[in-house]
Parts: sequence; C-alpha cells; structure tokens
Amino acid sequence: MSEVKIAAETRTEFGKGAARRIRRDSKVPGVLYGHGSDPIHLTLPGHELLLALRTPNVLIALDIDGKSDELAIPKSVQRDPIKGFLEHVDLQLVTRGEKVNVEIYVHTEGDLAPGAFLLEHVLNALPVEAEATHIPESVTVSIEGLSAGDSILAKDIPLPSGTKLGVDGDTVVLQVLAAQAEEAAADAEGEESAEA
Repeated sequence: MSEVKIAAETRTEFGKGAARRIRRDSKVPGVLYGHGSDPIHLTLPGHELLLALRTPNVLIALDIDGKSDELAIPKSVQRDPIKGFLEHVDLQLVTRGEKVNVEIYVHTEGDLAPGAFLLEHVLNALPVEAEATHIPESVTVSIEGLSAGDSILAKDIPLPSGTKLGVDGDTVVLQVLAAQAEEAAADAEGEESAEA
C-alpha cells in the first residue's frame, strides 16, 4: 500500500464559477468526509493528485493548511469526459487500524488449456475489507490449464493477510467459455441481419 503526502487548502468559495477558477490554477476541488464529522471542502494540487490516483486504492496523507494531517482514500473521482483532466474528488477520512471496504483489481497469470477458449472476467475488481493502511493494490490468480466450463470463485482467490472478502465466497469472478459457441452465435446473428 502506498502512502502519498499531499498539501491541501481549505476553501470557502463554492459553485461552478469557483470550481472553474480552481481548475484554471491547475488545482482540483475536493471534499473530505467521514467519521460523522462535517465535510471539509478542499483545494488540491492537480498534478500531484493525478499522479497519486494512478495507484489503485492509494492512501493519501493530507497536510491541510499546514496545520492538520489527515489520512484519506479516494471514493469518487470525476474526470472531464473528453480531455480526461480531474474535475472533482471525494475523499473518505480513515484512521490507522480502521477497516475499510474497497475493490482490488484481479490479474491473471498462466495459460488456458489448449483449444479455442475465452476467459471472461465476471468481476474485474473484487470487493474486500482491509485495514486502511494495508490495502492491497491487486490480487493475482492462476488460470493455468483451465478449459471450458471451469470457473474461479471469490473464495478460491488467495488474499493477503488481514484482508477479507466483501462478497459471497461462491461469487464467480472468472469463467472459461468455449469460443466456438460465441462464434456460432455471432455467425447466426450475422445471417439473420443479412436475411433481413
């Protein structure tokens, strides 16, 4: 789990005009909430925040106005749909030792059994409960030798110590399909549209 320190400033101006001014200065408006406290409206440095958010489930150590240090995890990130720059971020206040619910990416390693098979990611990210300062970035699952009809359930995925599943253990995360069935369905659809 990586921890990134970012300096933040409280803000008192709200609304679209204020948000535009903040973004024009290469900064990002944000909100910090949690633990039953009043939300704190923040202005964060755009470039540093963008770099921090490249790490999944990053732990952000906020230095607010040079006075208070708070730990937070990103809960919601809004980006411009065309240019991709950050428009707003919601941060959840956490404390060391606290358990939080997050999603971690599922990566695969190995090769499927020989044949025409497709690997379907039913869940790209696995919901888990982990300690706020020890959130794993991802989990890796072996798909070596799997063939059509095989699946990997949530309970089959090895989780790091201190991390618990946030879904039912029998939830399908990955499954292997026969490629021929997919191709036959696509061919049938193509023939139907040609006839029409």
